[in-house]
Amino acid sequence: MLIVGCDYHPGFQQIAFVDTETGEFQERRLQHRGEAEKFYRDLAARGVKVRVGMEASGHARWFERLLAELHLELWIGDAAEIRAKRVRKQKTDRQDAQHILTLLVQDRFPRIWVADWENRDLRQLLWHRHRMVQTRTRMMNQLRAVALNEGLRCKKRLWGKKGRQQLESLRLAPWATRRRRDLLELLDRLNPLIAELTQAIEQEVEKHAEAQRLMTHPGVGCVDSTGLCTGDRNRGAVSVRQANRELSRFGSG
Repeated sequence: MLIVGCDYHPGFQQIAFVDTETGEFQERRLQHRGEAEKFYRDLAARGVKVRVGMEASGHARWFERLLAELHLELWIGDAAEIRAKRVRKQKTDRQDAQHILTLLVQDRFPRIWVADWENRDLRQLLWHRHRMVQTRTRMMNQLRAVALNEGLRCKKRLWGKKGRQQLESLRLAPWATRRRRDLLELLDRLNPLIAELTQAIEQEVEKHAEAQRLMTHPGVGCVDSTGLCTGDRNRGAVSVRQANRELSRFGSG
């Protein structure tokens, strides 16, 4: 087996690897994506059994997909624990790769749970809807400020048919009028988009019995339950405080 310690960066990766059968040790610096992809594809073509260890990174999705496609084993480790196990204070890319390799060889690598691709794609749906809701809220706050500045105080009624008519009938300066019009047009485009994303989440809930059970709790809707179900299955039951922290990440819209 070839064990690879990988110090991953967005533009390149520094690797240190050892062949467990021959004891041969090598180091390389691979540029992304060309050199790195060629290196791992060549290993897969030769039928070499490979285990790659790296710190958790937010910009390595293409690399994870590549190794999964080539059926090469990838271990992702807790970055804080990996740093805590370092003895030397000096830190370079080469030493980071060597350190990860040492942890792998000594069976001390702090491997973490990683969601499958279906789960991670579902998180993209939740995150996208969450961002769209945030954008809509910012627009609504701006329009509410316009109304308040003109003496119109409707609270939630501002978004009803009558409130909308009152908001559109306000006499404003030219650029303020343009701002109001643009915000209302964007709001009209966002509402059906968010409704479509919400419907997609509701369809996902039907596929997950655990999400349906969570929705039996008061105040837990389809977005909250789906968000909780995309977490670590290996953690078991979570406390109420942990659940509330998870729920706050997604918002209810």
